[in-house]
Amino acid sequence: MKTIKKIAINTGGGDAPGLNAVIRAATIAAEHRGWEVVGIREGYNGLLFPETCRHGEGLIDLNRKSVRGITHLGGTILGTTNKGNPLEYPVQNEDGSWRTIDLSGELLAKFDEHGIDALIAVGGDGSLGIANQLNQKGLPVIGVPKTIDNDLDGTVVTFGFDTAVSFGTECVDRLHSTAESHKRTIVVEVMGRYAGWIALHVGLAGSADVILIPEIPYDMNRVAEKIRQRYDTSTFAIVVVAEGATEIDGQRAVVAREIGRAEQLGGIGARVAAQIRALTGVETRSVSLGHLVRGGTPTPRDRLISLRFGAAAVRALAAGERGIMVALDPPNVAYVPLSEATSRMKAVPLDCDTMLTSRDLGISFGDEFELV
Repeated sequence: MKTIKKIAINTGGGDAPGLNAVIRAATIAAEHRGWEVVGIREGYNGLLFPETCRHGEGLIDLNRKSVRGITHLGGTILGTTNKGNPLEYPVQNEDGSWRTIDLSGELLAKFDEHGIDALIAVGGDGSLGIANQLNQKGLPVIGVPKTIDNDLDGTVVTFGFDTAVSFGTECVDRLHSTAESHKRTIVVEVMGRYAGWIALHVGLAGSADVILIPEIPYDMNRVAEKIRQRYDTSTFAIVVVAEGATEIDGQRAVVAREIGRAEQLGGIGARVAAQIRALTGVETRSVSLGHLVRGGTPTPRDRLISLRFGAAAVRALAAGERGIMVALDPPNVAYVPLSEATSRMKAVPLDCDTMLTSRDLGISFGDEFELV
C-alpha cells in the first residue's frame, strides 16, 4: 500500500452549510499526521481547467492557518460546481449539437502530476458517483456525504439538512402571521428533487395543513378538500411542497434542462397555489424558499456532523480504507462502500414515525388515507 504524503479535498454539487467545517477538520487531522493538503477549486475544474478558476489558480494550499475561523461559515472556500462531469464532459460540435467525452484519463494524470496520493471528495449522489468511478480507476478516494435533501443512502443524515429544516421552519413560522392576517392560504415551496425530507420536516415542525412530497403523487381535489375543511374552523392555511412533487399522472415542474447537469426544477408552488385558488376560491399566494435554505451559517448539529465526517475521512485513509463513504450511524461514524451508497436514493419511508405523526395530526398529503 502506497504511503500517503499528500491528499486533496474537493467539494462538488450544490453548496451546503457545513462544507467549510469538513474542510477544516480534514485539513487539521491530515496535518497532524504529517500530510500535505491541497484544495481543488470548483469540483475538478481546478485540475482540468485551472485558468477558469478564481485568480487562475486551480489548487489552494490548505493548512491550520488557511482554515482558521471557517467552521461557522456557509458555502465553501474551495468553490463548487454542479455541471461538467469529467467522466461525461459536454463538448459542442461544429454543427451546434452536443456530445460528451470522458476526461478521466486527463484528470488522473493531473493527480499524478501534482503528487496527490488520495482524494477526500465531499458531495451528493452525483459527485460521489464520480468519486466512486475514479476510485475504481485507481485513485484512492474517501467520500463525505453532503446534501441538504438528505437523500443519500447509507447514512442516517447528511450535513446541511438540519440547517435547511431550521431555516425553512422559521420561514413558515413567519408566514403563519401574514397568512392569518390576510385570511390567505400560503404555499411554501422548498427544495427536494426526488425526496421530500425537507418538506416533511418543515411542514410538520411548522404546523402545515398540507405537505406534498415526491414520494406521494397527490390529487389536487383532495388538497382542495383539506383547504376547505381548514377554513371551516380557521381563517388561513399553510401548504408546504417539495420542488419535485407531482400530481397523480403528472410531471415535475422543470425550469430548464442543460447537458451535463441535472434538470432545474421550480414553479410547483405557484402551480399548486393557482390550482387551490381555482378549486376553492380562497385567496392564495406562493413563496419559494429556493436557495435560501442552503445558505448561511450551519446549525451546531450540522457543524458537529461536518467536523466528525472530515476527521473520520482522514482516519479512514490512515487506516488504509479506500472507496468508502463516511456515514453517520449513531453514536458512531461508520464506513459504507461508495458503490453501495451511490447505488440508490434514500426516499422518505411512508411508514416512518414522522409520516405517521403527520397523519395523526391531520396533515394531508393529497392522497387517500384512513387512520388505523
